[in-house]
Amino acid sequence: MQIKVWLIGISPMVWRRFLVPNTCTLRELHGVIQVVMGWEGIHLYQFCLRSRRYGSCEISASSPDVTLAGLRLRKGARFVYEYDLNIPWRHEIRIEDHLPGEPGKAYPRCTGGDGTCPPEDCGGPGGYLAGQDEASSLDALEDLHTMADILRTVVIERRPEVLDDQDTRWQLEDAVDRSRARERARGQPFTRRSVNARLRKGEHLNLMHQQ
Repeated sequence: MQIKVWLIGISPMVWRRFLVPNTCTLRELHGVIQVVMGWEGIHLYQFCLRSRRYGSCEISASSPDVTLAGLRLRKGARFVYEYDLNIPWRHEIRIEDHLPGEPGKAYPRCTGGDGTCPPEDCGGPGGYLAGQDEASSLDALEDLHTMADILRTVVIERRPEVLDDQDTRWQLEDAVDRSRARERARGQPFTRRSVNARLRKGEHLNLMHQQ
């Protein structure tokens, strides 16, 4: 079964395409989505399908141990997966095709995708987009200029003694700390190779039992 999943309310689009057997349960699908998207499995989740919720037992949802085949999902069917129910990350899932398994191929398998998954606990879509704006703000540019100016003085002008000045050192350290925080806010880049390596290790089987 070929499935496409993407984050709702995020631009540019963050999406993944992957293959799973139709014997895959919604619980297993939760684990697969966690891996292919880049989540950590630390929050509650639910699937919203045909006016019914399947997911974490803490939210009194129906059991996610139902298979995709048992749900009789047709080609083109869509439903929603929500992760972190306090400030939900909403994903739209589309069944793109029903494909026979290929002998010798491992499943699940990621076949495509694009976009960096947001970091956990960044305030949902609104917080993530605000962080992206801040990463390209004038404050971010000023921090880059600060680091470049001080490093030029130390390396090019060969005046390392400027770092003996406490104010200069604090100015550099603060600029570096803010820049590192902005980099973390960008999230983990997506690569199909690393995702499939994690799937082959069975990480989705561990993540499907979390929360």
